[in-house]
Amino acid sequence: MSLPLSQKLRLTVTFAALLLVGLANSYLYTHSKNKQLAQHLAAQNVSKTQPENFVPQQQITLASEQDNPFIVQQISYKNLSKQNTFSSGQKSAPVSTYYQVIDELRKYKFSVQGSQVFTPGKLPTTKVGFNQADLLTVLSNTRKYFQDYTSQDPDIKRTGILGTQGVTVQDILKTLDFMIAVLQEDIAKNRATRLQDPNFINTHFRVIKWSPYNSPNSGQQRLRITKYAVFTHPGSHKKTSTFNTPIYSLKANSTNEKFYTKYTKQQVLSGIYEPGGKEFGKVEPLAYLTRTGLEEALMEGTILVNFTDGSKALFNVDRNNEMPYIRGLTGTAQKRYWYFRQVDAIKGYGYKIDAKISIKPGVTFAGDVLNIGLGRVIVLEHTKGGRKQLQLGVLADTGGAFLPNLHQLDFLAGVFQNRKDFDQHIRQLPEYATAYILVKK
Repeated sequence: MSLPLSQKLRLTVTFAALLLVGLANSYLYTHSKNKQLAQHLAAQNVSKTQPENFVPQQQITLASEQDNPFIVQQISYKNLSKQNTFSSGQKSAPVSTYYQVIDELRKYKFSVQGSQVFTPGKLPTTKVGFNQADLLTVLSNTRKYFQDYTSQDPDIKRTGILGTQGVTVQDILKTLDFMIAVLQEDIAKNRATRLQDPNFINTHFRVIKWSPYNSPNSGQQRLRITKYAVFTHPGSHKKTSTFNTPIYSLKANSTNEKFYTKYTKQQVLSGIYEPGGKEFGKVEPLAYLTRTGLEEALMEGTILVNFTDGSKALFNVDRNNEMPYIRGLTGTAQKRYWYFRQVDAIKGYGYKIDAKISIKPGVTFAGDVLNIGLGRVIVLEHTKGGRKQLQLGVLADTGGAFLPNLHQLDFLAGVFQNRKDFDQHIRQLPEYATAYILVKK
């Protein structure tokens, strides 16, 4: 039976419409599957370039930083293992993020991006200079400090700003252990140590260039290298007209009473601890110096006293009156005053006097142990007489001028009879240098 033409046209249009709907549904289904596959692949790629459970930096607020200056380290790096491995099993690339710098009271001061301070580097092919035996001593003493006092001194557990480069405290300990082992082997075999070979360094260590961060507009390109020393000064066990300026030691119970935190340096020197003074008997006089001798002892942290009776003694700073060091203020105007203790060697960093690290000149730097970190091995590059020089040492000391301080190190130059000898010696040393931090691969 034949159908009318109009009915045939209606059937044709209906069939075409059904065909178009089917094709559209097929396209949408395929597109949806492809999109899901692309998202799945993208998620896999992200998992290979970020630590598991990665927390975006945007989730960290400035308010939380001020409440707890350690929060960025705890959040940004809590999932970075010692090896910094990803889900793919490969070693992570350095993670660049903002770091919250703290002062000596552990309070937030400012933020800086890690890549502004640290970038990958490489030592030039110049022999690295240092005294092998002295370096071994400082490395070993610093490593022992970590071993003995980590539970008592939480500051040394901070990764500091090197955490932005994926460097952990365990990496620092591994660096110290490796260097100690290499030095011990080379010294035992009576040969120049491999640590003086820049090719050996570049092969076995990450070389991280340290660009100074002073302020955004300072224009400082290289680290400022100041120098400190131990000076020999005459002194007396008793107060005289010449030696009339005391250095004192706190008694055992003084640290609990903390009466000494009430008095400025000027008040101490006015005689409050001397006979007739209102705090007489609360501290022990160790020596009487000239005012110049006192100021140098306070500035350098250690002094070797030649007493008028022919005896000698080495004294090191112990505790201060907890008043801040004011940059730009002259020494005599500073309110901070340090109490001393007699020691058997030059002392560097330590949370208390009996724990301080014994250090050696020529291989020791004082610096910001809270933000850069204790035990960081540093190489300075500078030019002398038109030739490149490399000098290696350990960050094993600190001071009020370095908390915080991302643009300066203080080099322990030696023991000197007077300021003139010291000044003559440091003329051979650089005022600024390119700095690198070494981390065992």
